[in-house]
Amino acid sequence: MRESSTLEVKFSVPSHNMSRIGKKPVALPAGVTVEVKGSLVHVQGSKGAEELTLLPEITVTVQEGQILVERRDDTEQSRARHGLMRQLIANMVTGVSNGFEKRLEIIGVGYKAQVKGKTLALSLGFSHPVDLPVPDGIEIVQDEQNKNVLIIRGINKQLVGQVAANIRSLRPPEPYKGKGVRYLGEQVRRKQGKAAAGAKGGA
Repeated sequence: MRESSTLEVKFSVPSHNMSRIGKKPVALPAGVTVEVKGSLVHVQGSKGAEELTLLPEITVTVQEGQILVERRDDTEQSRARHGLMRQLIANMVTGVSNGFEKRLEIIGVGYKAQVKGKTLALSLGFSHPVDLPVPDGIEIVQDEQNKNVLIIRGINKQLVGQVAANIRSLRPPEPYKGKGVRYLGEQVRRKQGKAAAGAKGGA
């Protein structure tokens, strides 16, 4: 699946560790190309392409198969954003070369999912099925071995994570029987039902 997207970023100032992250070059895998035009960084790979608009205090150069991300000054804000921009570019490189994926597991009697083109149809114990549009840049498939495991794929890490979180939020795993939608491998803290708790207390 080849996709093209423009990365939108909402900034907050993280810790000083982000400055140290920013100094690490980003290695370019075979088949990935990077073009820098002014403040625009374009990354192309076998899975698709992504673009990112740099902040004014950040510069990017490509040298000897590596992307170097540098800051123009040493203010606290620049140091924080330096690491953030480097991480976003690294995510772009990974996305266009390997892609990202999240896996969700649907648990519950009668709970099921079906992919119909660009729509995900979910039966989650409500009075009617839930039809969820699949956003551009996202592919959702069912695991071949277990149809109640959904695989969400895409080149944009932020978008893949958001789509998975949106699906999970429709029916988060409840704490008594564990029914609902959870990340594959997610541990859900279970609670005793009232009947079980009463029997235990009276023993």
